[in-house]
Amino acid sequence: MITVQNKIIASKEKVWEFWNTPEHITKWSFASPDWHTPYAELDLREGGKFKSTMAAKDGSMSFDFEGEFTLVEENKALQYVMADGRKVEISFIEMPDGTEIIESFDPETQNPIEMQRAGWQAILDNFKKYVERH
Repeated sequence: MITVQNKIIASKEKVWEFWNTPEHITKWSFASPDWHTPYAELDLREGGKFKSTMAAKDGSMSFDFEGEFTLVEENKALQYVMADGRKVEISFIEMPDGTEIIESFDPETQNPIEMQRAGWQAILDNFKKYVERH
């Protein structure tokens, strides 16, 4: 598994809400400024599905990021299986001055591990900036 993490200066309740609400997801879930997430939906329960569309702003390409939740512990943890079968585990850890997110995921086979880590870390960094601004 590949692991990325970041500490967000916000309560775990706010972090949880911004992580799991479609109107927030569309504002932070992309790895670079030339991409965006125009669509997101989720059914936040074990067995519930999620889907978001990540797209290049110039319209040159897009893909759906989707899967099914296998564990939902409010304000604490999420686990899901992506549509391609890879597993993801996310922990939300309350700290004295914020919330740490630790996200581990199975790598795919098309791109180098470091590229995958950098992309997921960039998305997590966007999340941190978004939450701390709002």
